[in-house]
Amino acid sequence: MAVGRPLQDRRGRVGGAEAGMNYLVELIGVSKSFGAYEVLKNVNFNVRPGEVHALLGENGAGKSTLIKIIAGVHEPSSGEIRVEGKLESFASPKEACNCGIATVYQEMLLFPELTVTENIYLGHAPRLAWGGLDWERMKRQARALLDSLDSHDLDEDAVVGTLSVANRQRVEIAKALSQDAKIVVMDEPTAALAETDVERLLMVVRRLRERGVGVIYVSHRMPEIFAIADRVTVLRDGSHIGTRAISEVNQEMLVSMMVGRSIEQLFPKVAADLGPAVLEVRNVSYHQRVQNVSLQLRAGEILGIAGLVGSGRTELALTLFGITPASEGQILVDGRHEVIDTPRRARDLGIAYIPEDRGLQGLIRPQTIRENIAHAILDRIARASFVDRSKERTLAAQAISQFSIKARGPEQTAGTLSGGNQQKVVIAKWLGTTPKILIMDEPTRGIDVGAKSEIYALMSKLAQQGMAIIMISSELPEVLGMSDRILVMSDGRMVAELTREEATLESIGAAMTRGKHQVEAGQ
Repeated sequence: MAVGRPLQDRRGRVGGAEAGMNYLVELIGVSKSFGAYEVLKNVNFNVRPGEVHALLGENGAGKSTLIKIIAGVHEPSSGEIRVEGKLESFASPKEACNCGIATVYQEMLLFPELTVTENIYLGHAPRLAWGGLDWERMKRQARALLDSLDSHDLDEDAVVGTLSVANRQRVEIAKALSQDAKIVVMDEPTAALAETDVERLLMVVRRLRERGVGVIYVSHRMPEIFAIADRVTVLRDGSHIGTRAISEVNQEMLVSMMVGRSIEQLFPKVAADLGPAVLEVRNVSYHQRVQNVSLQLRAGEILGIAGLVGSGRTELALTLFGITPASEGQILVDGRHEVIDTPRRARDLGIAYIPEDRGLQGLIRPQTIRENIAHAILDRIARASFVDRSKERTLAAQAISQFSIKARGPEQTAGTLSGGNQQKVVIAKWLGTTPKILIMDEPTRGIDVGAKSEIYALMSKLAQQGMAIIMISSELPEVLGMSDRILVMSDGRMVAELTREEATLESIGAAMTRGKHQVEAGQ
């Protein structure tokens, strides 16, 4: 294994992304259909040595299919794949890997019970002359790989299941490099990372570029694209819209290319007439995770909750929804004291919860759209323990139409949808309970700018209709753009309340950090 070996073009130059050089990988006229459904249409795409090539597009634009073709998961219906100028055909991810292509997926493919070293070399471990595993060499090489990625603090003997998301991601990248990857595909690599971990990942990407590795970087986060990319390619509805040097475009241009229209206002917040209080929380606690929290929520109001990771935002949502019932305090719904000890009780009181992790908590991904839409109201559409399939199909068809879900129909498996369309299914499922209080935890995490705009517009519409919304978000522009009022949490406590007029990036950030320091000081 060659640690730190730079790739060279045929003229002997290292890394430089110049016009006319040989491509590490090139897709020429690639199309892909699943039955009658054409996902990719005559797409051209290429990656140069030592460049970060960003791939953008709305959910459902064809990005996932494109990278799966490069990774050997899918074979193209037509077109060519060339690796360093040589025509290739991948029948499996293993064949793509043998050609120097490695993929780091959003859902990481690691074995949690194995160590960092074991995961890095699983399937291609160095061996001794007699055939046994060369553990000393393996650990030494794993250590060298981690150090080359500025991961000196990551123990090669640590069990992967004990690591943070950020560290597991670095293990995935080291695993790719252990196979002398020339091209690394990163699918939404920062979707689950805290801000402090994002910059560290970008440093790792820059190191890969310095080594001459070509990086395909799929992300919805515009600041990252402009911070790290050399070129950007935009897909829309399966077609190649354009490829540009990052220096030639701005955010507005990219958004327009992605959605086919100009988005004049990303946050379409419309002032709604606020009604009476529908939810009142009085000194609510859940052990040490939620401590003495009080808040009020009015009909037609969007209440934003901001805070650092671990501040207690999600824990508060889980308590309000009855997943972790309050150990102290009172919750009033429409002025009546209620004991919310199960999600079903919360639902019956008119509370719905859109969870942070749609894949793990919001959907049963192997099931169909029809089945997922009906989950929250099965008891309402069943008779004598038999579910009314006709009602299920009707509800699913209505949801697909109402929420503009890009799907082949109600029988499509939810897990095959794009992230934005999966989120729409989760929202449709809970709106089907006809709630008056909607709790949305990271409602736009991991979805594209077009789908975000649609969800923001839906939130504004619901608020105008009198629904009360709690929005928990780590994206401060989102909190500022959509909230009527903002609460800030730190270490399980509510530490600040800001009106829409008072709230700025600076005031929210100051409240988050001030609150943390106050808690640490015992104030």
